[in-house]
Amino acid sequence: MTSSFSNYIPSIQYLKKVTGTLVLAFSLFWIFPQVIQAQSISDISNIKVDDLTDAQIRELIRRANEAGLSEFELIQMARLRGVSEVELEKLKDRVEKMDISAVGGRLGATASKREPRKQADLNEITQGLFQEQNELIVFEEEPSPYFGGDIFYNKKRRLTFEPNLNIATPKNYVLGPGDLVYVDVYGQSEKYYESIVTADGFILLDNVGPINISGKTIEEAEGIIRNRLSSFFTELRGSNPQTSMQLTLGNVRTIKVHLVGELRLPGTFTLSALSTVFNALYAAGGPNDNGSMRSIKVIRNGKTVNTLDIYEFLINGNANLNFRLQDQDVIMVDPFLARVSVIGEVKRPKIFEVKEGETFNELLKYSGGFTDEAFKDRISVTRISGKEKAVSDIFDNQFSIFMVKGGDQYTVGRVLNRYSNRVQIKGAVFREGNFALTEGLTLGQLIKNADGIRGEAYLERASILRTNDDLSTEVISINLREILNGNRQDILLQREDVVRISSIYDLKEEFYVQITGEVRNPGTYPYSYQMTVEDLIVMAGGLRESASAKDIEIARRSQDTNVGTFSELIPVSIGVDLTVQENTVSLSPYDNVIVRRKPNFTLDRLVQVEGQVNSPGIFSVTTAEERVSDLIQRAGGLTPYAYPKGATLIRRTEFFETESEQLRRQRNLQDLQVKLQSDPNNTEAQELLLERLFKDLGNTPTDVTEGAVATQSKREALAGIAETKSGLGDIKIKQREAVAIDLESILKNPGSDKDLILEEGDIISIPRQLQTVRMRGDVVYPATVRYEKDRGMKYYINRAGGYDIRANRKRTYVVYANGEVARTKGFLGIRSYPSVAPGAEVIVPTKGPRLPVRPGEIIGITTGIATLALIITQLNFE
Repeated sequence: MTSSFSNYIPSIQYLKKVTGTLVLAFSLFWIFPQVIQAQSISDISNIKVDDLTDAQIRELIRRANEAGLSEFELIQMARLRGVSEVELEKLKDRVEKMDISAVGGRLGATASKREPRKQADLNEITQGLFQEQNELIVFEEEPSPYFGGDIFYNKKRRLTFEPNLNIATPKNYVLGPGDLVYVDVYGQSEKYYESIVTADGFILLDNVGPINISGKTIEEAEGIIRNRLSSFFTELRGSNPQTSMQLTLGNVRTIKVHLVGELRLPGTFTLSALSTVFNALYAAGGPNDNGSMRSIKVIRNGKTVNTLDIYEFLINGNANLNFRLQDQDVIMVDPFLARVSVIGEVKRPKIFEVKEGETFNELLKYSGGFTDEAFKDRISVTRISGKEKAVSDIFDNQFSIFMVKGGDQYTVGRVLNRYSNRVQIKGAVFREGNFALTEGLTLGQLIKNADGIRGEAYLERASILRTNDDLSTEVISINLREILNGNRQDILLQREDVVRISSIYDLKEEFYVQITGEVRNPGTYPYSYQMTVEDLIVMAGGLRESASAKDIEIARRSQDTNVGTFSELIPVSIGVDLTVQENTVSLSPYDNVIVRRKPNFTLDRLVQVEGQVNSPGIFSVTTAEERVSDLIQRAGGLTPYAYPKGATLIRRTEFFETESEQLRRQRNLQDLQVKLQSDPNNTEAQELLLERLFKDLGNTPTDVTEGAVATQSKREALAGIAETKSGLGDIKIKQREAVAIDLESILKNPGSDKDLILEEGDIISIPRQLQTVRMRGDVVYPATVRYEKDRGMKYYINRAGGYDIRANRKRTYVVYANGEVARTKGFLGIRSYPSVAPGAEVIVPTKGPRLPVRPGEIIGITTGIATLALIITQLNFE
C-alpha cells in the first residue's frame, strides 16, 4: 500500500501544481491592483516598476508567498497579464535584490541563492562598532589597575568576542521565532525548502503544511520534519532509506538580553542567538570598577542557570562557549566579592578579586608568578585586623595554606644587590671579571684563574681594594713580582676584594713619532724601540719623487733645561733605496722627521699658443727664463693674417685653483688605471700594476699646493675690505685675467722688458686681422662700425648717432684688442681723445640718474650765496 501510494505522489503534486496555476490568475488579479493603488492604474499591463516603492514590492512578495507563488511563477503570471518584457526584467531585478527574510521567507520552493549566515536588525553596539564603548575609552588613558578590568573596553586590544556565524549548525541550538532554516531532501527524490520560524513557532513548507519546531534543538527538529516529510517521500523511511534529509540553520535570529548591575553600559541589547555571556558583556563594556569578575550570574525565568568566572578565561582560557544565551535572559553583575593587591616582583602587579577559601598560591597564579629577581623565601603581607592594620610574613612553605582576605596587600621583595662570594680582578690579565671566592683563595690562585698576567703588566706594584665590615675601604699595596717569584708570602683574599694589576702603558704617556714633508703619507705613527728614519719612511709609504734623500732632519725635543731652547736638530742622510745602513740614528719618542724637497725640483710647466701662428698648441716651458718671443718662435712664428696688436696674454691669478703634485699624480694614475682596465690582454706584470693602482688610489691626497695659505689669507683680506666698505659690494675674485702685451714690440726687440717671462698655464691668443670698431655705452645707437684709417674717436661716435643725453663725454675711453685701455684727457676745457685701432671698443659711460633738488636744499644754497656776497661786500667796504 505504501509503495503504491508513493507512485501517485508525483501525480498528486502535478495536480496541485495545476490547481495552483488556475488559482494564480485570480490571485494575480487582486495582488497587483492592491499593490499599485498609489499609481491609480486600471490596466496592469501599463505598470511601471520604477514607480513602485520598496514597501509595495515587499507587499507583492508577501502576498505571492501566501498564494504559494514562486519567483518564476510570479513573473510568468505578470507576463500573462500583459506586462511588457522591459518591466518584467525590472521586476525580476527588484525581487532578487529584495531582503526575502524581511517579508516572511522565500518565494515558493525554487532553488535558493543561499547567502552567508548573518544576523540582522542588531543594535549598533552589537555590530562590532560599539560607539558608546568608544566614548568611554576616550577617558581610559591609563590601563586599569584591576586584573582583567580592561579586557572588554581597552581600545588597544582587538578582543571583541563576536560570535562566529560561519560554524556548522550546532546540534544543541534551540530554534525560535525568526530563525531561517533550510530543509534539503536528496537522493532518489530531491526537494528543497526554505522557511522562517513564525512568531507562533511554525515553519511553513510548500505542499506540506505548518510544522511546530519552536523550542526544539536542531537535532530534535530534524527528526520531527523527517517524520512529517516521510508521508510524502516514502524513501525517507526504513533502516536503509533511498532518500536523505538534512536540516541546516540559515540566518540566525536575534534575541534580547538584559544586562544589569555593575556594568559600564547596562541595558537591553539585541544579540545573535549564538551569543554567549562574553558577547553580551562586551556589548555592555564589561564590568565597571565596582563590578565583580568572579561571579556573573545568568538568570532565566527567575532562576540562576549559570555563573561565570572571568578569571577562568583569563587564566585557563575556559570561556564556557557551549552555554548560549536565550531570549529575555538577564545577566546580573554584582559588586566585587573581595579584593587584594600584589605589588613588587611579580609578573602582573595588580589588584585581584578573590573568592572565599582561596590561598596565596592561587593568588600567585593570578599574578603570573614571581619574576626572575624576586625574593621567594618570604612575602610581606599587610592585613586589616579590627581597627588597624597588621604586618605579617608568609614563608615559602606556607603559600598553599595561607588564606587570602579582602583588603590584603602582598609585597614581593627583590633579591639583594650584593654578592656573597665575589672577588674581582682588573687590569693586565687575560680574563678580567668576577670570580667565585672559594675557601683559601689567594692572590696567586686568582691570577691563575684569570689565565695569568699579560706581558705588559707592571709587576712592581699592584693593589687590592678591600671592603671592611663597616663598608669602609682600604688599599693594600703589594709587590706582585715578589709574590709570583715566591719571595713573599701569598695574600689570602676576602669577599668583595678588587685586585688591580696595572699595565706599564697605563703609567706613562703613549709614545709616537711624526714625519712630514716629501713622503707619500705624512702623519703620526706609533713609536717602537730601535726605530730608524728608514723604518718610519717605509711606514709612511716611501719617498716622493721630489724628496731629497740627502736633506732629512730630525727635530727632537730638547733635554736642555736652559730657557729658550726648544728642540735639537739632527741632520740625516739616507739611501734612496732605503737599504739598511750601519751606525744609523735611532729615533726617540716624539721625534719629528722632516723630509725636504730636492733643490730646484719643479713639475713640468705647460703653456699654450692659439690663433694665428704656424704651429698652435701646447708647449712645455724649458727654462725659467723662457719668454713670449721664444714661445712664438717655437710655434713657427706668425701667419700672414695675424694681427699682433690684438695679441693677448691670459694668465692665472694667485687665486687659481692649481692641482697639487699629489692630485696631479693621482689623476694621471687614474688615467693609467682606466687604460689598463680596458685592455683584456694584460700581462701578469700589468695585472699586478692594476692591483697596486686600486690600492694606492684609495688613499686621499693630504698635501696642498704651494702658496695655498697665502692665497687663502688674501681671500680673507679682500672679504674683510668688502664688509667694511659700504656700497662696495662683493669683490669678484677671478682665477684668470687678460694681460695686455705689445707683440709687435716684443718681436722687434726680444728679451726687452715688454717680453714677459712665461708662467705655468699661460695662454697667448693671437687674432686675425681686425677691421671693425665696436661702440658701447651711452650713445644713441650702439653698433659695430667699419674701421677707417686716420679717423678719430668723434668720427666713430657720430657713426653711432652721437652722444646720448646723459653721456659722460669726458670719461669716454677705448679698450684695444690686446686689452689695453686709454681714456679721454682734458686740460683747460680742451679734451684729447685717444686714438682708435682695429678691434677696439669705444665705451661712453653715463652720468647716472639725476637727483631732484629739494626746496630745503635750494633755500640752503641761496642762503649760502647771500651770506658769501655779504662777506665780500664788507671786505670791499673796509
